[in-house]
Amino acid sequence: MQSIPVDTARLGVLRCAIPPEAKISNSETGEVKKDRDGNTVYTVAVLVRQDGRRISVIEIAVSGEPRGLEEGQIVKVTGLTAFAWAMGDRHGVSFRAEAITPMPGTTAPQMPRAEKTGGGA
Repeated sequence: MQSIPVDTARLGVLRCAIPPEAKISNSETGEVKKDRDGNTVYTVAVLVRQDGRRISVIEIAVSGEPRGLEEGQIVKVTGLTAFAWAMGDRHGVSFRAEAITPMPGTTAPQMPRAEKTGGGA
């Protein structure tokens, strides 16, 4: 399988869509995927939005649990590579990174609170 380096600077703003989750290698047994060194592999869903284009979500695998990531937060992805894969008649592209970290000075956007309304008659 050939790895293709990805220039993250050209991807635009990257935001955490779903914080890190341990990747499952066997759904029947619930076995968690490990890398060659025995570290747990995590998946982070990342929103990619380039100027004037639609938003895409990519799932990125990373060894070891990324810390401090919150939904909606701008993130930095280091060492992103893409891998084309095929299994029978199924095919696609998977992504792997060396690290995913929160951008300094950024926080996740706060969701607006629902205001209470008076409901008396």
